Amino acid sequence: MDDFEKYDDRPEELFSKPVKAGKRTYFFDVKATREGEQYLTITESKRKIDRDGRFSYEKHKIFLYREDFEKFLAGMREALDYIEVNAPAVAPGGSHKEGASYSDVDFDELGKK
Repeated sequence: MDDFEKYDDRPEELFSKPVKAGKRTYFFDVKATREGEQYLTITESKRKIDRDGRFSYEKHKIFLYREDFEKFLAGMREALDYIEVNAPAVAPGGSHKEGASYSDVDFDELGKK
């Protein structure tokens, strides 16, 4: 198999939207299989500094297929609605403050005690 054949087997990318959010970038990519079926990949990319001082990227990817779009969106809406109603606003430093925003949530810290 030559390099052209390897490239030809990759899914076709139809649309890409990067969203920068603090230390992370989210990529929303619409791709198509060889049969023309479209799906969405959501990639979270976070830049990290290695021990030797070089940069690397930690990536997490979700593949979302067309038949699951409605259920995914419904679940996400329900979770976001819950947060809007029930989550206390947290000020910088971790103290609760009414009206504060969640502009840079560090998901790596969730679940740590």
